[in-house]
Amino acid sequence: MSRTEEIFMPALAGAKLPILTLDNKWHKLFDQLGTDKRVKKLEDKLNDLLKKQGKANTEIKEIKRLKKKLMQDIMENAQESSAGNGGKAQKKANDDSRLINECNAKIRGYEDDLGRLPDQIEKVNRELMLATMEICYSRMKENERESEEAAKWIAQMRIELKKRLVRKQEVELMNQELYSYMHDIFGASVINMFDVKYRVNVSKDAAGSDGGL
Repeated sequence: MSRTEEIFMPALAGAKLPILTLDNKWHKLFDQLGTDKRVKKLEDKLNDLLKKQGKANTEIKEIKRLKKKLMQDIMENAQESSAGNGGKAQKKANDDSRLINECNAKIRGYEDDLGRLPDQIEKVNRELMLATMEICYSRMKENERESEEAAKWIAQMRIELKKRLVRKQEVELMNQELYSYMHDIFGASVINMFDVKYRVNVSKDAAGSDGGL
């Protein structure tokens, strides 16, 4: 038994749990989490126990149906025996009695299985539940760490973004001032020629409508 099972098994003793492999939401849970070897092993073990339980119930019904028919045959054979066909009827009755005894033995065997299976199913189901919890909480802790790292990165980027926005405004303002001064000193015609050569993108509002500040 794992450390987790030692801690939680006693606390879960009175808890009513659904059979996980029969729960569609449980399967959807692992569609998101992906396959886990331990969970898959427990899932297969639980399904095998459930199949064994289902088979035992089905077999008991079939055997009881056969037993009922054999008992009817014995009654009919008894009537034939009283009618004068004793030897053949007695042999048939003996065969039917032997088969009935075999049916009873098989029924007892399946009933013994049914007596043990619920506890076995419950035990494996709880083990599967604990394994599921371990995986889910481990993934949530991992996601939580990733979320915190992302939050730190976003916060840092916001600071950096603010710095860059301030710097962007500073250099754009500087360019506007430089362009305005050059426009006043050298005039529009000269500046226009150099605009074409250097392809500097400066708001033309910086020069003013009359070429001055």
